[in-house]
Amino acid sequence: MKDWPHAPVHRLDSDGVFMVTAATLYKEHLFIGSEQLTMLENGLLSLAKKYHWQLEAWAVFSNHYHFVARSRSESLNLKKFLTHLHADAARELNRLDEKVGRKVWYNFWDTKLTYQRSYLARLNYVHQNAVKHGLVKVANQYPWCSAAWFERTAPAAMVKSIYGFKTDKLKIDDDY
Repeated sequence: MKDWPHAPVHRLDSDGVFMVTAATLYKEHLFIGSEQLTMLENGLLSLAKKYHWQLEAWAVFSNHYHFVARSRSESLNLKKFLTHLHADAARELNRLDEKVGRKVWYNFWDTKLTYQRSYLARLNYVHQNAVKHGLVKVANQYPWCSAAWFERTAPAAMVKSIYGFKTDKLKIDDDY
């Protein structure tokens, strides 16, 4: 099978752990208020549950999001999950903004994580992404990400270990 050279390759038919990034069209800041961000985060969380994907880290922003999720034996197709999320979020955002038919999403990129160090670094990256973007000084202060949840629910040693992984050499499209 030849990969199409002008779009990200989506190999979503196998079990595993994936990091997903999705962006709005033209990187436009569309989810600009707390109502819009909460709607997008709630949609991500509820559809992950519906499609049986275990979210391990997530961060939702005005023009993109990231998450790390693990498939389970009963998990449904990731592409269908993301298509459902994007359709629902676009409809609701356009309803809130009174912009019928506006195209909201550009695309999504997924990476299957197969190396433990890469996986742990990406968990840290997603948890800390609001800090990277200058939205907060401490990740757990950003309401639309998993950092505060992670710090509350994971053992302190695990939090310290994951937050210690370097992220500066990761190749993630995140120039938003």
